[in-house]
Amino acid sequence: MTRWIIFIILYILLTVYGFQAIKTVTKQTWIHYLFIAIAVVVVGNFILQFTVVNEGRVLSPLKSYAFGFLLTFMSLNLVLVPILLGEDIIRGIFGLYDKFIAKKEVFHIPGRRKFISQIGLGLAAIPFASLLYGMYKGKYNFRVLNYTLHFEDLPEAFDGYRLTQISDIHSGSFDNKEKIEYAIDLINDQKSDVILFTGDMVNNKASEMLPWKTTFSRLKAKDGKYSVLGNHDYGDYVDWDSSAEKAKNLEDLKDIQREIGFDLLLNEHRYLERNGEKIAIVGVENWGKGFKQKGDLKKASSQINSDDFKILMSHDPSHWDAQVVNDTYHYHLTLSGHTHGMQFGIEIPGWIKWSPVKWRYKQWAGIYEALGQYINVNRGFGYLGYPGRVGIWPEITVIELKKGTKQA
Repeated sequence: MTRWIIFIILYILLTVYGFQAIKTVTKQTWIHYLFIAIAVVVVGNFILQFTVVNEGRVLSPLKSYAFGFLLTFMSLNLVLVPILLGEDIIRGIFGLYDKFIAKKEVFHIPGRRKFISQIGLGLAAIPFASLLYGMYKGKYNFRVLNYTLHFEDLPEAFDGYRLTQISDIHSGSFDNKEKIEYAIDLINDQKSDVILFTGDMVNNKASEMLPWKTTFSRLKAKDGKYSVLGNHDYGDYVDWDSSAEKAKNLEDLKDIQREIGFDLLLNEHRYLERNGEKIAIVGVENWGKGFKQKGDLKKASSQINSDDFKILMSHDPSHWDAQVVNDTYHYHLTLSGHTHGMQFGIEIPGWIKWSPVKWRYKQWAGIYEALGQYINVNRGFGYLGYPGRVGIWPEITVIELKKGTKQA
């Protein structure tokens, strides 16, 4: 209850500053009333979804949109507050100087407050519009990212081998079948040899995937489709009536994955063979710092040789630094997801790559290399929490394996 009181007080203070900027810029009373109405509806819906509609920690689409609109509206006010507060402080200092030192009005600048408010609203419009765009279009702005990785010990038969990685489907968030159908076609258009899915098929429950089984069953690759589980797949964020119900949910999800055509790897491996040569696909259950740690790397690799060429599927990239990269088995390529790139950031290839998630994860998006081993952290296919994406777009990764060293 205390948290809600603090939240409401902060929300009111932020909204008051935003309202003052609106009043300063325009005298149109209908705009004033509209601003107040939006403020009340946004916070009212948020409180309704997160208190009255109680499903534990489950983030339903309605909850996600309630959070998304609250975040968008507050972004407007969060930009305005430091600008207008700073102006208030400066005006207060100048006012004290005029009254007690100069004994006359020295620093009065007509229209200053309106000018500052206009600047503030202009700056605040950038995140406001971006977050709205992210919910309207950004979340389905699918991008294909291509990488070529070179390995001296890659079996000759796999020179030029192509794999497609997808991750973090989060089917419980989907609300546009046409866009998802387009993304499936886009994956198939890559004509990769194998498709590897690195976990989080659902947000909370296996039933979320039922409407999408037929759609994802259309995924095709000549060497098959392989998958692992992510932290959301275990149903840990649902208040189940019993442990048996939770266990059945996980078994249902495993069945759905197999019905779609995924070979689900639960701390185990498979070999892909070509012309008498082979590479190992190793799949561990979820292992992450601060999350479920069911992944057992030793068990997953117990039936393969240390000198095999190995591709590891592990949902959470924190596993790489913690257990993988220094393992004696040398995992040539690790595929992860989990971070979503926080669904927010700035990426300009060759110039800048930034997201707040970098303060939580050392490897958070794209290719990283250490000790002759690579990890790719996929930015995710779906979305969770904030129902959109800004700057960090949904990703389909295509990696080509090449034998030899990279040419300068």
